[in-house]
Amino acid sequence: MAAGGTATGARRLQASLFLLGCCAAGGLPHALPASRSLWPSVALTLLLGAYAVRTVFLPLLGRPEASDDSQALTSWPAVDLVVAARDEEAVIGRLVERLAELSYPTEQLRLWVIDDGSEDRTPQVLESYQGRYPQLQVLRRSRDAGGGKSGALNALLPQLQGRWLLVLDADAQLQPDGLQRLVAFAERGGWSAVQLRKAVVNADHNWLTRAQAMEMALDAVIQQGRLRSGGVVELRGNGQLLQREVVLACDGFNEATVTDDLDLSFRLLVQGQPVGLLWNPPIQEEAVTSLVGLWRQRQRWAEGGLQRFFDYWPQLTGASTSGARKLDLSGFFLLQYALPVMAVADLLTSLLSRTSPLMWPLSFVAFGLSGGAILVGCLRRSEGPALPSMHVLNLALGIAYLGHWFVVIPYTTLRMALLPKRLVWAKTLHVGAGDALASEEADLTTQVS
Repeated sequence: MAAGGTATGARRLQASLFLLGCCAAGGLPHALPASRSLWPSVALTLLLGAYAVRTVFLPLLGRPEASDDSQALTSWPAVDLVVAARDEEAVIGRLVERLAELSYPTEQLRLWVIDDGSEDRTPQVLESYQGRYPQLQVLRRSRDAGGGKSGALNALLPQLQGRWLLVLDADAQLQPDGLQRLVAFAERGGWSAVQLRKAVVNADHNWLTRAQAMEMALDAVIQQGRLRSGGVVELRGNGQLLQREVVLACDGFNEATVTDDLDLSFRLLVQGQPVGLLWNPPIQEEAVTSLVGLWRQRQRWAEGGLQRFFDYWPQLTGASTSGARKLDLSGFFLLQYALPVMAVADLLTSLLSRTSPLMWPLSFVAFGLSGGAILVGCLRRSEGPALPSMHVLNLALGIAYLGHWFVVIPYTTLRMALLPKRLVWAKTLHVGAGDALASEEADLTTQVS
């Protein structure tokens, strides 16, 4: 049970064509007469500027956001809490204790931990907690079973019986009434899947974690704006509530991708399954604390995000996808993936031709959208960890920090076009220091040979 992926040869061809197209779009305007060289950039700026206003700012002028505090259901559906864990002895016990404290009917709740080939004391810790918490079930896999997190989740799917499954990371924190409110929101809204807003618990650790806290707020604001304007909400892995039957209908989780959550988002979209986002309560997690960890994480996100567009673009542009969603997907794709590559091509061409860069109007749109979304998100009423205060320095930090995508996206695209991939586990270390977990980031990453 594993959705397939793109063959290596096709993947490299797709990435190469995308790279060449973006380089042409960024470089060819320099060959135009000086009086017309800015026209392509200005035209794209107007189009994407309209998309940005429509996505982030116009929704704020509409009806007020409905309260996230849903009333209790008359009957609570069965829910499986699912955690894929590898070498998590420092934190897995605390996670089990937190999940056991959720205010959800005990008879309708089961907790599953997939011990994915742990070589530390994770198996012993889980065994001891099974004696204390009868609802805890443990599935053990060998370390070389393959498929990464997707493989672990697929191994468990046949044993799940609940209407819903909530996928969590080992460092996840959810307030006691969070599951009830999430399930009520999903049931009353008729959603097939719901993503909780992600909140950073260690935002005050350093400037990098503070910037990531602002980024998570930005992401949730943009996702809600996309949804309200007829667009798409995407899953984010940790804190995603999924209807079990819908996941089965999608043939489980894709073991050939480095971002199973983004891949599943597009397969749900192709099948017409609605995905929502809940602002309050959030799912709390740690941000990476070092630039090395951030670089590794963002490469994975960039590769998986770009690959899913390659894999599903024919279906997404078909008749079954509404015009509003096609517009949303096209605008998002251009801003998130095409613009950074075009900007680098523009800069290199300007250096070689000794002409002025031409993509700067479009870059202003991207950073203006980002700054506006950060401001909106951090000023919104938010439960969980406090969001960074909005003053000039923090806002400038958040906007400047997002410039790392103008390095990550072009580099990852070039690597995808030139080099093969292979999936390996690169362990995330959680040491569980104090109430906030201290972690060093390492993900399921793509390592090239």
